[in-house]
Amino acid sequence: QVQLVESGGGLVQVGGSLRLSCVASGRTFSSYAMGWFRQAPGKEREFVAAISWSRGSSTVYADSVKGRFTISRDNHKNTVYLQMNSLKVEDTAVYYCAADLSRISRDEDEYDYWGQGTQVTVSS
Repeated sequence: QVQLVESGGGLVQVGGSLRLSCVASGRTFSSYAMGWFRQAPGKEREFVAAISWSRGSSTVYADSVKGRFTISRDNHKNTVYLQMNSLKVEDTAVYYCAADLSRISRDEDEYDYWGQGTQVTVSS
């Protein structure tokens, strides 16, 4: 079993930055890929970014955040981060981290464990 706890959300103005953190406990953190997803009010949950488990971590991003968001991980701290810069109103959502025991993926159905989410609100 894996437990994931997100933090770092909050209220920020357009153009600002936030860094989300997700701390994992349970199984060996370094052995699974991690992803960030988000869900805005009235919309379906969507992929944001993912990072592989390997030491030379590969990453993938949604087109909507590419160049503005950066996903990273610290296996010693069992933590994955999402650095969000140049935030836009449309980035407002609940952000979830998730763990995939098999491989890096954009597909939420591939993920095995989920956190409870953290709210990010971007005001104009």
